[in-house]
Amino acid sequence: MDIQPQIKALAEKVASLKDQIGTEEATKNAFVLPFINLLGYDIFNPFEVVPEFTADLGLKKGEKVDYAIFQDGIPILIIECKHWREKLDVHGSQLFRYFHVTKTRFSLLTNGVQYRFFSDLEESNKMDEKAFFEFDILNLKESQIAEIAKFHKSNFDVDKIVDNASLLKYLKGIRNSIDQELSTPSPEFVKHFASQNYNGRITAQVLEQFTDLVKKAFSQMISEKVNDRLHSALNKENEKSTIDPVEDEEESKVVTTEEELEGFRIVQAILRRKLEKGRIIARDTQSYFGILLDDNNRKPLCRLRFNSSNKYIGVFDKDKKETKHLIDTLEDIYNFESHLLETAAFYEEENNGN
Repeated sequence: MDIQPQIKALAEKVASLKDQIGTEEATKNAFVLPFINLLGYDIFNPFEVVPEFTADLGLKKGEKVDYAIFQDGIPILIIECKHWREKLDVHGSQLFRYFHVTKTRFSLLTNGVQYRFFSDLEESNKMDEKAFFEFDILNLKESQIAEIAKFHKSNFDVDKIVDNASLLKYLKGIRNSIDQELSTPSPEFVKHFASQNYNGRITAQVLEQFTDLVKKAFSQMISEKVNDRLHSALNKENEKSTIDPVEDEEESKVVTTEEELEGFRIVQAILRRKLEKGRIIARDTQSYFGILLDDNNRKPLCRLRFNSSNKYIGVFDKDKKETKHLIDTLEDIYNFESHLLETAAFYEEENNGN
């Protein structure tokens, strides 16, 4: 089910109306109920979407969660809503209590702008403290829309979402750790680089010096990568001017999505074990997003085919014959790690043979 048009329309609605929404109840009606509806659930069916769902807590009776979505008579998602101006950080404990007394595996805390999905990955029937997936509807990425779609009524599969939730949680944690280290490098992080580049004893003074150097090195490297991409894009624009009008018209139809770029970064991360990053080149076309070795059409590493409702990765054998495989999420690309490394190794052997 392609929910992209509906969720982008809701995002536009939120952006235009939020300043006029003055209460929590208005937030629910204007933002949250339309979100539940675009997930395929009938908000007017009390057996499917239950407002003010009772979640009694021991001796404390009459506790209610804003909404519970049911499937086959069992709650599959409980939702706690707040006014769109409220910060969500202070409201997690309330949802934590509700989660414990229901049979659901998933809960959602939202103010209609920010959405945080929780599960019980660490301890059964006990909601994790940290969300495994979150997004801001006013700053949506293509990859996030794909994750939201997993909660659509037509796609909902508890086991698949739980398995994917673990991956999302770890990826989120790793990215946060990297971001933290880049902004404020820890002593352990700095020592890793200092020990490889400094022969003497690593004293407190040396560590202080290398902390500044590590921050500068990463800042310069990121800036250079951005500049390289801009330079490459400008060169492509210059090359277009020499292409005949027919080819130029075809080129303009190629649209590179954020999802394709994210898939490319995953393939890069896998292949960096065997190849230098600069040798792994992306070349987008109307039909697929190609990834080549040394920008050589005769050395395809894989193809990402994300232009339809389903996503496929195309991998190659030694005869350079492509086989397409259906994937559910971008993380499924990691399942083809050994195949991608074998393909890269084959091309390297071919080069050495020549």
